[in-house]
Amino acid sequence: MANCRTASGAANSLNRGLKIAFSAGSVMGFTVVGLGLLDLSIWYFFLNYWYTAVAPAASEAELIQNITANMLTFGMGASSMALFARVGGGIFTKAADVGADLVGKVEAGIPEDDPRNPAVIADNVGDNVGDVAGMGADLYESYVGSIVSTAALAVAAGFGIKGVGIPMLLAAAGVLASITGTFLIKTKEGATQKNLLHALRVGTNFSAVLIAVIAFFIVRILLPGHMGVFTAVISGLVAGVLIGAITEYFTSDSYSPTRRLSASSETGSATVIISGLSLGMMSTVAPVIIVGISVLTSYYASGGAADFNMGLYGIGVSAVGMLSTLGITLATDAYGPIADNAGGIAEMTHMPAQVRERTDALDSLGNTTAATGKGFAIGSAALTALALIASYIDKVHQLDPDIALNLTITNPTVLIGLFIGGMLPFLFAALTMEAVGKAAQSIVVEVRRQFRETKGLMEGTAEPDYAACVDMCTRSAQKLMLAPALIAVIVPIITGLILGVNGVAGLLAGNTVTGFVLAVMMANSGGAWDNAKKYIESGAHGGKGSDCHKAAVVGDTVGDPFKDTSGPSINILIKLTSMVSIVFAGLIVAVHLL
Repeated sequence: MANCRTASGAANSLNRGLKIAFSAGSVMGFTVVGLGLLDLSIWYFFLNYWYTAVAPAASEAELIQNITANMLTFGMGASSMALFARVGGGIFTKAADVGADLVGKVEAGIPEDDPRNPAVIADNVGDNVGDVAGMGADLYESYVGSIVSTAALAVAAGFGIKGVGIPMLLAAAGVLASITGTFLIKTKEGATQKNLLHALRVGTNFSAVLIAVIAFFIVRILLPGHMGVFTAVISGLVAGVLIGAITEYFTSDSYSPTRRLSASSETGSATVIISGLSLGMMSTVAPVIIVGISVLTSYYASGGAADFNMGLYGIGVSAVGMLSTLGITLATDAYGPIADNAGGIAEMTHMPAQVRERTDALDSLGNTTAATGKGFAIGSAALTALALIASYIDKVHQLDPDIALNLTITNPTVLIGLFIGGMLPFLFAALTMEAVGKAAQSIVVEVRRQFRETKGLMEGTAEPDYAACVDMCTRSAQKLMLAPALIAVIVPIITGLILGVNGVAGLLAGNTVTGFVLAVMMANSGGAWDNAKKYIESGAHGGKGSDCHKAAVVGDTVGDPFKDTSGPSINILIKLTSMVSIVFAGLIVAVHLL
C-alpha cells in the first residue's frame, strides 16, 4: 500500500514522497526492534520461572547463567530464519531484476518498469520479498544476536543480572531515540542527493547522540564502578556512524568514486565491471580499521587489561551500541525498495515524467541508505562474532573444565580450521551467485519467448504473462536456497567432529575475517554499480538509451546479486556458524577424531 501512496505523494512534492516512503520504512524498522525485544523479554521471564519454580537453580549466579546460556540458542533460530529469508528472497528478487533489465533495457530498449516487460511484476514483488522482508529478518538476527551474546558475556565477566540488563535497556532506549529521530527527517523540492542524504543523516545522527546520553545514565546506575562500559557503547555508536559515512562516500553518486565508475562506461561494460570491483575492494580498508579501533577501545576501556572476560563484555556492548538505533537505521534502509516500487508504479500507470524523476531521486538515495544499512549489519556482525567466539570457548569450558585448548596459530588443527573458515564465505557466495545466475537465465529465456511469440506485446496491445515469471522466481528461490543454507549449518559441525574444539575456534576466526571483508566489498560494489547507472540515467554521459547507459546496466546487473543476495547474506553466515558451534558444542566435545 505504501508503494502506491509514495507514487501519489511524489506527484505532489519530493518531500511528500520522502515522508510517506520513510514512514512506511519505519513500520519495518520498529516492527523488527519491537518484536526482538518482546521475544527476548518473554523468553527471559519464562526461563526465570523455569529455573526458579520447575527446575530450581542452586544460586542466583547459577540462575542467571542458565538463563543466558539457553537464550543463546534463540540467536540460532533467528540466524537460521534470517538466512532462509535473505538468501531465498535475494534469489527471487535478483533473478527477476537481472532478467527484466537484460532483456527489457538492453535488448528491447524499453524503459525500466515498462508494463510490456513480462518480468516487471516479479521484479517489483522481489523488492518486497528480498529488500524489505529479507533485510528485516537479517537485521532482526543481528539485533537479537548481539543482545543475547552480550548477556552471556556479562555473566562470564561476573556482572550478573545488572550486566545482563545493560544491553536490554540500551536496546529499549534506542527504540525511543529512533522514534524521536524520525520526526526530524524532511527535505525541500528540487533537493539534490546530498540534500536528501543530509535529511536522513540528521535523524540518524540525532538518535545516536540521544542514545549516547541515555547510555551514560544506564551504565552509571547499573555498573557505577565500570564507566569504561559506557566508553564501549560510544565506541560502537561512533563506529556505526563512521561505517555509514564511508559506505555513503563509496556508493553515493554525490561523491567521486561512483562518478568515476559511471565515467568508466565510456569505454564499455568491461571497464565498468573492473572499476566496480576495484571500488568495492578499496572500500574495505576503512571499515576494517574502524572495527579494529572499536574493538581495541571497547576491550581496554572495559577492563580487558585486568580481566579478559570484562574486555569481551565491552566488545559485546559496543555491538549493541552500534545496533541500538536500528529502528531508524532500518527505516532508512527499508524505505529504498518502497521508493523503487513507487517508481515502477509511476512508469506503469503513465504518471507525469516529473513523478518518475522524483521517485528515481528517492530510489538512488535508497541504494545508498541500503548500502549503509548493510554496512551496519556487517560491522555489527564482526563485533558480535568476536563475542560469540568467546561464548563458544566459555561454553566448552563449562562442558569440560579440564579440556585442553590450544588456540595458537602453530597448532595444525587451528590452522586447518582457519583455512576452512576463510574458504567458507567464498563457497557460500559462489553458491548464492550461481543460484541467481541459474534463476535469471530461466527468466531471460521466458521474457525473450514472450517478446517473440506474443503478438502485439511490444506495441502495447497485448498483456504479458506476468504470473509465469513470478512462478519461475518462486520455484527457483525455494530450490536453490537449500545448498547454501545447509552448508552454513553442516560445515562447523563436521569440522568439530573431525578437528575438535580447537579446529572450530580456527574456523570461526577465519570465517569472521574473510566474511567481513568479502561482505563489505560485495555490498559496496553492488551499490556503486547501481548508483552509477542511476547517475547516467539522470543525464550524465549521454543519458538513458546511450551506449554508456547500456554498459552501466550490465555493471548494475552484475552488482545485483553482489549487493542484495551474496554480500548481505555473508554477515548472517558469520553469526550462524558461531551459533551452531555453541549449540552443538556438547556433541563436539564428546565426539571428535583429532
